[in-house]
Amino acid sequence: MNVDPKVIAAISSAVGYYMQAEQEALLAMQQMSRPAQPFVVSSPFMIAGRAAAMDVRWTWQMRLPR
Repeated sequence: MNVDPKVIAAISSAVGYYMQAEQEALLAMQQMSRPAQPFVVSSPFMIAGRAAAMDVRWTWQMRLPR
């Protein structure tokens, strides 16, 4: 069987381009799927308010079994 070297070169370059395109697409999908870090602003007033709400709930939970 006679195989033309030009055909082998064309096939190998096509496979190389396909693998490169697939890898670039995978990298692009990975970059798009990364969620942005949430930006949380915490102030002392907000923390104190949450602590007070949890304290009120805790006292109600301790009184319910009695």
